[in-house]
Amino acid sequence: MATTSKAEMEDVREVFDLFDFWDGRDGLIDAVKVGDLLRCVGLNPTVEMAIKHGGTKKAGEKQLAFEEFLASYEAVKKEKDVGTYKEFVEAMKSFDREGQGYISAAEMRHMLTAMGERLTDAEVDEIIRLTDTREDLEGNVKYEDFINKVLKGPDGKDI
Repeated sequence: MATTSKAEMEDVREVFDLFDFWDGRDGLIDAVKVGDLLRCVGLNPTVEMAIKHGGTKKAGEKQLAFEEFLASYEAVKKEKDVGTYKEFVEAMKSFDREGQGYISAAEMRHMLTAMGERLTDAEVDEIIRLTDTREDLEGNVKYEDFINKVLKGPDGKDI
């Protein structure tokens, strides 16, 4: 996507205005909330990415006007920092005790909800549903298949 469409712009404005309403209606939002705003408009930046594009670690450090937040939105929308297949396989391999390419579904859930950029249980449930991931009879998941499906995204196109 090269430019922001009118519909996207309206969505971004609506979310910005809602956060501004909660912050006192001064036309500014606290930069610590950049990541939250971006997630509300359908993006999924890491904390690091949100900070790189205008966010802050602490409340009260900086305020952003809509135009500044829109620039953050457009920059993050172009980012492709989703990790590599190899990185994901290496992370899962550490739980593959027998080296057979499987990880227990419980360990996979724990890994996704308790490490790195933590996901909620609901987000993990959604990923499992969208990837149609199923456990074998012993409660294990073939992690390379799971990673491939995640990297394909819900529409089947590479992320």
